Amino acid sequence: MNHAQLLFPDFSLIACGWLLCRYTALNRKVWDQVESLVYYFLFPVLLFHSIVRSPLDFGATSNLVGAGVALCAVGIGLSYSLPFLPWLRTHIDKREHAASAQIAFRFNSFICLTLAERLAGTQGLLLISVLIGVCVPLLNVASVWPMARHAQMGFVGQLVRNPLIIATASGLLANILGFTVPNWLTPTLSRIGGASLALGLMAAGAGMQFSQLGKGKVLAVSVLSIRHFILPLVAWGLARALQLEPTQAAVLIAFSAVPTASSAYVLASRMGYNGAFVAGLVTMSTLLGVASLTFALALPR
Repeated sequence: MNHAQLLFPDFSLIACGWLLCRYTALNRKVWDQVESLVYYFLFPVLLFHSIVRSPLDFGATSNLVGAGVALCAVGIGLSYSLPFLPWLRTHIDKREHAASAQIAFRFNSFICLTLAERLAGTQGLLLISVLIGVCVPLLNVASVWPMARHAQMGFVGQLVRNPLIIATASGLLANILGFTVPNWLTPTLSRIGGASLALGLMAAGAGMQFSQLGKGKVLAVSVLSIRHFILPLVAWGLARALQLEPTQAAVLIAFSAVPTASSAYVLASRMGYNGAFVAGLVTMSTLLGVASLTFALALPR
């Protein structure tokens, strides 16, 4: 499987955004409006539609779901702990960490879906859909909490007003209640979702400043190491410990090694944090995804 080819569309969209913002009339003012559109409308629609259409069959996939939740919990715990580790805390800015912690544990859902289908066809899509439906709500809350806490914003108020959290919660509720999207509406929602992914990645490229990464090298290396090295090893260990069947193990390990979510940049920027730094991390994660997927899927099962 050519992982570089799989990730090339994401990286090329980031590069397009960076070039357009710096060398055309589509400058920073334009991309500020694009970010608002993605954050308040496009991404929420994508999240809602993704969760509603993902069947949550807990009975047949209980071990996989348990492993996925445990994997997310480990990622969140490791990421949150970075500013408190004795050998790192003097080198990590807590405000930058609040915005960047999400890089370590979030995942690119679109790449997950594409990869699962290539690995295991329809069964792979079903399994990854269950993981996405269960893990997205947990990870979205975990992404907002450090930023709300550091900025001394009311956490509950931030959750209630955050469009990504609202979309996630409403999608999960609709799924549990058995709501289905009408067939005539599905193409529209799918196109909105596609637009959100493309514009979100281009907005990340437009907001990226490579110099920002140099100011937080320790933080960048730490969160990217968790995302692309530690979590694949944790997933491999969980798959063996829980004796997951080969297809479930492959899906879990792939899930652990994909690049971080492109919406991480938009979330950080809209909440008033250093979006340029987070955009750089999204770009680095996209590049590192080639190595981490190759490494993770080569682990013995």
